Amino acid sequence: MKLERMIGARIKSLSNLLKRQVDQSMSEIGIEPLTGMQGRIVGYLGHHQDQDVFQRDIEEEFQIRRSTATGILQLLEKKGLLERRPVARDGRLKKLVLTPKALAIHQCIEERIIQSENDLYSCLTPEELEQFFVITDKLRHHLEKK
Repeated sequence: MKLERMIGARIKSLSNLLKRQVDQSMSEIGIEPLTGMQGRIVGYLGHHQDQDVFQRDIEEEFQIRRSTATGILQLLEKKGLLERRPVARDGRLKKLVLTPKALAIHQCIEERIIQSENDLYSCLTPEELEQFFVITDKLRHHLEKK
């Protein structure tokens, strides 16, 4: 089987191209790009600003080990993107809060994702778009059953 005809390789290639576009737009405005998992965590926290989110929530959401989550969160703190704040009801708990710098990054990423989505939608007909979602849903369901 040729690499260019492999489904997984094609999906990975598209994912890399999209990530590169987001990273490029971030560096154009002077923001250091994040790793994939860092970006996903910042995005998750950005979408859940109105809720108390704790490390265990990150571990469960992204199916990562405690040690992995600790390392990523510590790095986000070191970069000035995340703060751990005590919760009044339990002094042992520390909720995760994005800093203004992280919120700006989150906003930039969200805007770039919307631009990318609009660009991708524009190159497909409505029929092709529908077929794309049917096919990718079928692939996802197949992989989830394994």
